[in-house]
Amino acid sequence: MSTHTLIADRIEIADLLTRFALLLDEKRWQDAGTVFTDDVAVHSPRGGELRGIGKVVDFMRQSEVEGQEAQHTTTDLLVDVDGDQAAVSANSLVYYYRPGQAPHFTGGLRQHFTAARTPAGWRLREVRITPAWTRES
Repeated sequence: MSTHTLIADRIEIADLLTRFALLLDEKRWQDAGTVFTDDVAVHSPRGGELRGIGKVVDFMRQSEVEGQEAQHTTTDLLVDVDGDQAAVSANSLVYYYRPGQAPHFTGGLRQHFTAARTPAGWRLREVRITPAWTRES
């Protein structure tokens, strides 16, 4: 794989994780196909194991709390591209707040992903979320 292709893949995967965070923050569930493969598997303490984009979207919709917003920030991104698949890890800080107010709940997450190259670009095939800490204000 050329250096140019590897760099382009890494940038697209970094953008993919930003799109994932914005999908969660903006509750744009209709855009899930721009982030996940159809057969995505998500593992998290809140949702357990969810398989398939439909189940993941249903869970995200049902998890909404009226009047509460979230801001996800992704840091410490590591990407290991191997052909049409990539192992990705990152930290995420999540701030839960009500509009115009300081966050009332904050959490730190460790995330591990498997990304897959698809005809439409890179998509998340597997997501593993592990909470590291939480703080209530």
